[in-house]
Amino acid sequence: MTSAVERAISAARTIRASRAETREAETVAGSAAEAYAAGLRVARVQALVGPASTVTIQGAFLLVLAVGGARVAAGAISVGDLVAFVMFLFFLVLPLGQAVHAYTQLQSGLGALARIEEILAVPEEGAGDRRARPVVAPAAGGPAAIRFDRVGFGYPGGPPVLHGVSFTVPAGTRTALVGPSGAGKSTLLALVERFYEVTEGALCLDGVDVRNLPRDALRARLGYVEQEAPVLAGTLRENLLITAPDAPDDRLLAVLDEVNLGHLAERAPEGLGVQVGEGGVLLSGGERQRLAIARTLLAGPPVLLLDEPTSNLDARNEAALRRAIDAVAVRRTLLIVAHRLSTVVDADQIVVLDGGRVVAVGSHDELTVTSPLYRELATHQLLVS
Repeated sequence: MTSAVERAISAARTIRASRAETREAETVAGSAAEAYAAGLRVARVQALVGPASTVTIQGAFLLVLAVGGARVAAGAISVGDLVAFVMFLFFLVLPLGQAVHAYTQLQSGLGALARIEEILAVPEEGAGDRRARPVVAPAAGGPAAIRFDRVGFGYPGGPPVLHGVSFTVPAGTRTALVGPSGAGKSTLLALVERFYEVTEGALCLDGVDVRNLPRDALRARLGYVEQEAPVLAGTLRENLLITAPDAPDDRLLAVLDEVNLGHLAERAPEGLGVQVGEGGVLLSGGERQRLAIARTLLAGPPVLLLDEPTSNLDARNEAALRRAIDAVAVRRTLLIVAHRLSTVVDADQIVVLDGGRVVAVGSHDELTVTSPLYRELATHQLLVS
């Protein structure tokens, strides 16, 4: 029932725009009816168990008195023996009642335990690291080179999505990944972050297979901006401090200005303490995306992984963000996924992906001549005629 209510509230605008209020209300009502019916079943069992235990105990007492009285009258036992039996029965009443109550509590607990065990059964990230592999300490400082060497990958239970992907991102350069949707661009960034492990080939950071690096040490060198740009409920300051918990307020304000978000702290008396709402609902899509980028820039990692950093931005904010990225790109390695080719035409190299394969690598000018797919993409976006 809680899940149904949460789904309806989190997608309230979509539901209203789709005129699906009645259907969603019926779904929530159905869940509530099921919860109500389950509660009634539990109440019936509890209402039955309590009186049943009481009747059983009283019946046992009456049975002892009846049978014992008859045997005393027949001279088979003495009155003292009957009193002893009655006392023994009183001693048993409390433990028996506790046992019945414990049984009902146990049955309720087993239902919750089953769900807890489902969560505990989910594999923990890093469980696959327990293998006979040497753990290598990552190199410190400076930008790092990334090398994809015949990388193959498929999501669990699905077909392969990457096939023999090979290219190198030199240290301190900017590389863009372009191609049609579903080509595997975002998957490559997920592999660098080790959200998934490569199934074929090798992915190396400064010549070291990322599978030989501790995840914490690897991710400390990476700054990752997701495509959906999630924002956590809370204040503007709390969202920024996720990546740099000790950053002073003046640094937070400076990084907001870099991504053209300084107005967020200026338009409210709370400043950096202004609330952004559940999931950033008080921000626009572009503001949420720029806030996610500001978090990453604040950490200042030597390698930046940007997944569609300008997808929700207008031309003005896109230009401001490009200037911010240009400023932080100095002495850093950038790997950028982009559908808007205008944001990556000045990249040091552009890797064109299609169907999980690398089909071309080069600069913008080179690819417009050598790659039909890139030229088609650029033509559609009016970058070439």
